[in-house]
Amino acid sequence: MASFIVEGGHKLHGTITPQGAKNEALQVLCAVLLTQETVVIDNLPNILDVNNLIDLLASIGVTVEKLAKGKFAFTAANLDTAYLRSADFLKKCNKLRGSVMLIGPLLARLGEVTYAKPGGDKIGRRRLDTHFQGMVNLGATFTYDHDLLAYRFDGKNLKGAYMLLDEASVTGTANIIMAAVMAKGTTTIYNAACEPYVQQLCRLLNKMGAKISGVGSNLLTIEGVKALHGAQHKLLPDMIEVGSFIGMAAITGSELRIKDAGIRDLGIIPDAFRRLGIRIDEEGDDLVIPAQEHYQIESFLDGSILTIADAPWPGLTPDLLSVLLVVATQAKGTVLIHQKMFESRLFFVDKLIDMGAQIILCDPHRAVVVGHNHERQLKRNNMTSPDIRAGIAMLIAAMSAEGTSRIDHIDQIDRGYEDIESRLNALGAYIRREE
Repeated sequence: MASFIVEGGHKLHGTITPQGAKNEALQVLCAVLLTQETVVIDNLPNILDVNNLIDLLASIGVTVEKLAKGKFAFTAANLDTAYLRSADFLKKCNKLRGSVMLIGPLLARLGEVTYAKPGGDKIGRRRLDTHFQGMVNLGATFTYDHDLLAYRFDGKNLKGAYMLLDEASVTGTANIIMAAVMAKGTTTIYNAACEPYVQQLCRLLNKMGAKISGVGSNLLTIEGVKALHGAQHKLLPDMIEVGSFIGMAAITGSELRIKDAGIRDLGIIPDAFRRLGIRIDEEGDDLVIPAQEHYQIESFLDGSILTIADAPWPGLTPDLLSVLLVVATQAKGTVLIHQKMFESRLFFVDKLIDMGAQIILCDPHRAVVVGHNHERQLKRNNMTSPDIRAGIAMLIAAMSAEGTSRIDHIDQIDRGYEDIESRLNALGAYIRREE
């Protein structure tokens, strides 16, 4: 396992460009299975989760050609159906959370799929009911094979249906969309997730010949077609990286320009940081964070303590609550961080408390942060990254801390952030990777 050795207290300066969006990449990569023709995807980030999914696609029989940095051509003309039933396929699926979105396109393309329970971050229960019920609504059946520890899906005659999702699951919505685009008849999905990355998936599928309307809303209508064709697609900037860079600049008192940030698709992310007192200027499609010695948390209009909570889009993405929590430790004022979706995502705060942060963990979902107003610097610590987002939050804390910290298990960070130490060192950080 690799580790980061982080010397804290260094200011950042310069310009950084966010990578392509990880969560969008995992969706559109699965969509290449829906056609025998070539699909070209640009701005793919060179990160562990994306590379593992590309490797899995190649194992399935997809021809993968690298055209340029971050630009690949995928041709799924001949799928290896024997491999799709192999133990190696199930093992690879089990290691990658995004592999769950193979169910929809493989059902649409082949009419059957065997699938193992996916892996991913240990951030609490992440149920698959929405995915599975969506397939059942379209006419598929599934059974559990106790010998293989895997699910067997049969959906040779998928038919369009009306469905009201029990939760606005992003990956669940994406999975159902990909299963429905070639189903017979019309599918209506109400309470669909409408994140920019789901919108991007719909736009790619429409370019491939699908007929999806209502894109950007929580009511999608999909008219099934007989076949899809090739297309080209470019990923959005990663909104979680953008938020992470805002947090790094704020907590280290640095001036930073985030170039080509995709401001139109950031939703309320910039405003969430502004509520912590962080100044963010917009210049074209760039975000500029000026150096601030202090930033003050707002209160609600009645004077009560500010609450920052996650919610389905267009609410605040849960992936940034860990970053916002760390940034708040050096603000002036108090904030309640409410992580509604995952019951284990706040458990890393004990490491921040060890660093001197004033945090009260009320329960698995809520933490009160009393900011230091930069009057007391966080102390060095040795930590282990439990998931991608806690890992980047720990890195941000270490960058602002006094002394040298160590973060183990950084393959979690590598799953979501491309060459992060080199990119930050170019801005003035002091981060060393130790194998």
